[in-house]
Order: sequence, then structure tokens, then C-alpha cells
Amino acid sequence: MRGDLVRKVVARCLSTGLAVLAFVVLALTGSTGWGLALAVAALVAAAAEQRIRPAADLVAENALIAAAVLIGYSRRLDDGFDPALAATALVLLGLVLLVGPLRTAGNLELRAANLPVRAWTPLIADRLGVTLLGLLAVVAIAAASTLPAVVALAASLLVAAAAGAVALDLARRRFRPTAGGGQVARALRRHEPEFLLYFSAPPGSEYQVTMWLPYLERIGRPFLVLVREPEFVAPIAAATDAPVVYCPTLRAMDEALVPSLRVAFYVNHGAKNSHCIRFTQLTHVQLHHGDSDKAPSANPVSGIFDRIFVAGPAAIDRYARAGVQIPAEKFVVVGRPQVESIEVRQEPTRGLAHPTVLYTPTWTGHHADADYCSLPVAEELLRRLLGRGATVILRAHPYTTQNPASARQLGRLTELLAVDRARTGRQHVFGAAARELSLTECVNRSDALVSDVSGVISDYLYSGKPYAVTDMGDEGDRFTERFPLAGSGYVLRRDMSNVDAVLTALLDTDPLADARWVTRRRYLGDFPAESYAEGFLTAARRELTSARELPAPAAA
Repeated sequence: MRGDLVRKVVARCLSTGLAVLAFVVLALTGSTGWGLALAVAALVAAAAEQRIRPAADLVAENALIAAAVLIGYSRRLDDGFDPALAATALVLLGLVLLVGPLRTAGNLELRAANLPVRAWTPLIADRLGVTLLGLLAVVAIAAASTLPAVVALAASLLVAAAAGAVALDLARRRFRPTAGGGQVARALRRHEPEFLLYFSAPPGSEYQVTMWLPYLERIGRPFLVLVREPEFVAPIAAATDAPVVYCPTLRAMDEALVPSLRVAFYVNHGAKNSHCIRFTQLTHVQLHHGDSDKAPSANPVSGIFDRIFVAGPAAIDRYARAGVQIPAEKFVVVGRPQVESIEVRQEPTRGLAHPTVLYTPTWTGHHADADYCSLPVAEELLRRLLGRGATVILRAHPYTTQNPASARQLGRLTELLAVDRARTGRQHVFGAAARELSLTECVNRSDALVSDVSGVISDYLYSGKPYAVTDMGDEGDRFTERFPLAGSGYVLRRDMSNVDAVLTALLDTDPLADARWVTRRRYLGDFPAESYAEGFLTAARRELTSARELPAPAAA
């Protein structure tokens, strides 16, 4: 997350600094050409900042750039007072002041994908900021080319007309709302969804939803995905045919949660989950987005849900071990359906001459007690694996690059593998190539796993193949007490002092082969391999049936 903050600060400094510099050069010097070039550079920086910080307030920067461009334009024309240029200045000033509020108002409207609706106003409002930057660029180019001011005025009036149409429609929606809700609400009523998947998370977290979509579709009932951040609409809509609805406000949620809904599924413990929990006519079911011994996997907040679907009995024990008291009837063991396509190897993995090893370092987490990341010590591990003739699949957590230190460490590992691939011809997989593979594909290609404390280990456990776990807290014997899943794996110390012994056990002798099968049942349930996902599908359908039989009270 620190890397994300650095990008935002750099973007802010560039856009503001270039805008001020452009204004100073054009207002106080005679360098018109250089000043207009700086204005265009400031517009590019502002556009970049708007991508990095979609809610950025650029009124001051846009005002400075507009003033600078108009000064340069006037100086280029050199015809004294120009009524067209004066009118352009007034229109630009109005746009600079109004675009921000219009975007904000548009972002308060319900939006949807995969529904037969054409709600253009919120979409146009969302693009007004970029449109204004484009208009200022056009005016700057017109100034540099010494075109008549009427050209800039015409372009400005065109954008102003679009902004005016948006303002009128947003005002109508706010002060004279349509009976029964807007187009999205009416389309949802016609769709008659029986359940929803509710999602709120930081950028880049859509994988938490997409891993569940195929199984929600297999339930065989109409549903929708309700998201609270606009950036998730496009990637999630591309992964499903179900409606994806963006609800920016509680009022929008009131409109989107139509009477046919009976069950709400969740995939994390996001703070905004409480906004949906308040709808008491729904049965609220926590699915999680992975099963691991991490501290967040026993979050006390789970207690607010009506049901907690868990992969196996070990997840229930995890809450008890953490001192989290949740009634037993809330838990439902459903397995981990995402592992159904993982190939199972019944025979122990022993004596591999040229193994393929999957390495999946996790990220540093939001808090120190959830930092299990092994990237700081991973270079020695990879060198030892390469020394044993291993081919490595390096698949880092999606959040890794948000931490500058982790990004640098990952870069060094990538370089190490690239050099070895060029030298030996071993087809290591890393970077974009690793992200293009699903986790299931990575598991099926590998003979063994090295991972940190994470949900990847639970998924890998289904394959029956051996795994090693890094003890990044130097906890020694207490490590397997805190993280029982590591007890059926081979524990790597933080200082890598036992790396040779662990790799021998992992790739050659595998003494824990039998213990893994016992652990597999505890963590992933005891469901037949040929119908493994039916554990989840049956439980989900049961919740829908039970909810349908209950009367539907009014929303809280």
C-alpha cells in the first residue's frame, strides 16, 4: 500500500507543479511557446493523476492551466480585445468550476453492466473531467497554431452543452425521481435475482469475486453482483453474464436490493459489508476468498453473518483457537470448490531429479501481525532450488507491487530466474506469464510447493503433493501450533539455515506423505472427488430454499 501512496504523491506534485510553472512562465515571461508546452505537460500530468486518483480535485490546477493557456492565446493573436476569446474564457471558467460537482453528482447514481439499460448520464458525468482536460489541450494547440479564437469558443461551447445536458438530467433525477426507481432498478425487478454477491475492497481485489463466479452460476438461479467501488464494474462484468451493479450510496442500495432477493453472499470482511447486513430480509452468508491459518481467517467480524461457509472442520477449530466464540450452527462445511480441477497425485513425490517447484510468496498485509511475506529472504531459497536443477514457477500475490520494498525484492528474483533460463534453458515461469496462468494451472504443472502462510497451501493440499511453509516470525516449535497446516509440511526457518534439509524432504524423501491425507480431510472436507463442488452448491441451494420459505420483512 505504501507504493500506492508514493504514486499518488508523485502524481499530485507533478500536476500541481507543472500547472504553477506553466502559469508563471506565461504570465511573467515572454516565453509563450515554452509556456504552452508546459501547459500541455501539466494537462498530461493531470490526466495521469486522475487515473491514479479518480476522485482527485483538480479545480486549482485546471484554473491555472486555463488562465495560462488564455494568456498565451491572447499574446499569440495580438489583436487587442477579442470577444470570442473573452467568451471562451467565461465558458472555460464555468466548466472548471462545474465539472467536479457534476462528476460527484454522477457518481452518486446507480450504474450497471450486463443489464438492458442505457443510463448514459452517469457515464458522461464520470468522463467530464477527462473531457475538460482534452478541451484545454485543444485550446492550447489552437493557441500554439494561432487559430482564430472562434475555434476554441466552438469547442468550449460543445463541451459546455454536454455538461449542461448532464446537469439538467441529474437535477431531474434528484428532484423528480421516477416512481419505482430508475432504469437499473426496473431492469433488476424484471431479472428477479434470488441472491447477490456483495463486494467492497481496495483496487486490484477483483480476484476475490472472480474465483466464486463460476460456482455461483452453477447454482442455477438468477443473481447479481453488487459492488461499492466503480473500478470493479468492468473487470467483474467481463467475467460473468450476471448483472453487475455499482451502488455508491445507501440510497442506491435501497433501490438495487429488489424484493426477489433472499440471500447475500460475501467474500471478505470489508468495512462496508455492514451496509448490506442491515437488510434483515436477507440471509447473509460469508464465503471468504481463501482458506488459510492467517489471523484474518478467524476474524471476529464473521459473527455478524447468519452462515459461515468453511472448507473443512479445521476452519471451525481456527475460530475456537483464536478465542472467537461463534455458535456452531452458523458454520457449514462446504469444501473449497475452486480446487475441483486440481489433479490429485496419490503416490508420494520422491527422488525427483528435475522437479518443478511452485513458489507463491504472499504480501506484507495491512498490519504487522499479518505479515508472512518471505520475499526478503527468498533469493537464497531460489538459488538453492536452482542448484538442485529445479524449474521454478514464481507467482507472487497481486498486492506485492503495492509495497516498494516487496516490488524490488520480486524484481531481483525475476532477474535471477531470467538469467538462469538464458543459461540453462530451464523454462522458469514468472512475471506476466505467471499471472496469465490460473492457480490451478500452476498447481497442476508443479511437483511441490514453497509458500508462506496463505490460502494457497490449502488449495495445494488437495493435490496430495508436498509443500514447504516459511516461518517468517522465527517461532520455532510454536509455529505449527499457531498454523497447524504447516504441521503436514516442511517448515523453512527465516534464516534459511535448514533450507537443504527441507528441500531434501520436499523433493526426495517426503516423510509426511501419509500425514497430508489426514490433514486434507480436516481442511478441505470429505467430499467425493468426482462431485467435490456439489458440497458448496447443495449448501447454497439449501439456503435459497430456506429463505424462500420465510416471509420477507421490510428492509431495516
